[in-house]
Amino acid sequence: MNESPTEIVEIIGDLRSQHRDLDDAIARLAESPTMNQLQLTRLKKRKLRLKDQIAWWESKLIPDLDA
Repeated sequence: MNESPTEIVEIIGDLRSQHRDLDDAIARLAESPTMNQLQLTRLKKRKLRLKDQIAWWESKLIPDLDA
C-alpha cells in the first residue's frame, strides 16, 4: 500500500466529496418532519469516520522527519 502523493490527493478528494454529501443528507434529514433519529445518528457516525480517514490520509502526505 504505497500510494503516490497524487493518488493520496485523489483519495482525499473522494473522501471529502463523500463527507460533503453526508453533510447535505444529514441537513435534509434533520429538517424532515418524520426524522429518523437512528438513521441520523448512523449518518453522523459515518461522517466522523470519513473525517478520521481524511486526517489519516492527509498525515501520509507529511514527510517523515526522522532522518
